[in-house]
Amino acid sequence: MANNQMELEDEGSAGKFERFLFLMIPIIFTLVLLGVLLTLFNMDIRNNVLEIANKIPVVEKWVPEPATDPDSDTAGETADDPQAESKEQAASSESTIKELKSQLNAQAAQLKQAEEDKTSEANKAEALQKQIDGMKEEAAAVAATEEDEDPYLKQVTDLAKLYAGMKASKAAPIMENLTTDEMVQIFSVMSNASKTAILEKMDPKKAADVSIKLKETTNSTDMAIAALQSRLKQDEAGTTTAAASANLDQEKLSQTFTSMPAADAATLLGSMYSISPDKVITILNTVSDTVRSSILVEMTKNDSAQTAKIVNRLMGGK
Repeated sequence: MANNQMELEDEGSAGKFERFLFLMIPIIFTLVLLGVLLTLFNMDIRNNVLEIANKIPVVEKWVPEPATDPDSDTAGETADDPQAESKEQAASSESTIKELKSQLNAQAAQLKQAEEDKTSEANKAEALQKQIDGMKEEAAAVAATEEDEDPYLKQVTDLAKLYAGMKASKAAPIMENLTTDEMVQIFSVMSNASKTAILEKMDPKKAADVSIKLKETTNSTDMAIAALQSRLKQDEAGTTTAAASANLDQEKLSQTFTSMPAADAATLLGSMYSISPDKVITILNTVSDTVRSSILVEMTKNDSAQTAKIVNRLMGGK
């Protein structure tokens, strides 16, 4: 009997505990769920609880003041004060306007710099174009001058280049057989270095006469006329004494052209033929048959028509 009663009491106490757990489990679950939800939504539970506790008359003395958020206070003050809010908006607008003006000024400066650079490049291009046009005009003028050049003067220039390319010791005795005016004409288109080298190898008296004439030269036309006149006078004034001295000169000429390469002698005589054909015939008559044939072969390579005229003269023709 006693055992049955104890069993009944145990069953009764167990039933109460089960009912308690049955009631408390949903409550605990609900509290945990609320805490999780409040945490997710970032709600300040502690400050809310402290605010509620501060409203209770007796409890407010034992509960501290809730913590305040400066940002929220400022926001609240701003919300409570429309004038302050308008001032802040005005200040923000003014700052934005200043920034926009600064950006606008910077873009205007960049645009101005770009325009200046463009103008500078255009000026440079125009200057270059003018320079190119000037060079084209100069080239056209030079080409026209070359086309209009007198063939006679061109022959004189080529002959001067030929003498300048020879050794001075060989060019000097050849040029001594020309008249003074002819030498002056050739020296006038020759470089100073070539003139000096040839004059050093010439007869002192002839070199002095040529030097004086060079100082008195005027223009190419006058020199050409003087050279032709001097050649005519020399051809007309032949005497017996002159013939004797000519034999001595012919011996020198023979030695000179015999020692020269046939190609150089042919080029020199070809250029001389346009100025003094008689001198060319005289020189060819002074050399040996072997040297003359070699020179004529080279002259034929250069100008066969001119060589034919020379051979005709050598054979007594006109």
